[in-house]
Amino acid sequence: MSGLSHIDGKGEAAMVDVAGKAETERTAVAEGWLVTARETLALIEDGAIAKGDVLAAARIAGIMAAKRTAELIPLCHPLSLTKVSVGFDLRPERPGVRVEALAQATGKTGVEMEALTAVSVACLTLYDMLKAADKTMVIDGVRLLKKTGGRSSSGS
Repeated sequence: MSGLSHIDGKGEAAMVDVAGKAETERTAVAEGWLVTARETLALIEDGAIAKGDVLAAARIAGIMAAKRTAELIPLCHPLSLTKVSVGFDLRPERPGVRVEALAQATGKTGVEMEALTAVSVACLTLYDMLKAADKTMVIDGVRLLKKTGGRSSSGS
């Protein structure tokens, strides 16, 4: 099982030992899409949703989820996040909402899972709030765009 950081020598799930790692500033950016019908996108743009400001609710949900990542994903280290932001881009060419999240912390392990969790929960919140208006929605393309800090930094 070489190459899998969360599997020990016996093939069992294990939390990664980060004790010997240096603390560095770490960031991660992730994105995801809620693909909707054009009419649903218009409802969001017009603020015509009976449940209220869906983007504000999704932003708060994403930020809260990033802060709770270690409780949701069993082998994640609890982190003291220094920043989490969630933004939205309404896209008429691909009807729907592009969600982007940034997570930052100074620590011994990365914040990729926090950024991915923020995006995922923001998309799920939008889905929940819009499902009465659109039965065709799809959550798509949740992925890490960039990470910095530590040994395996990557850029886009």
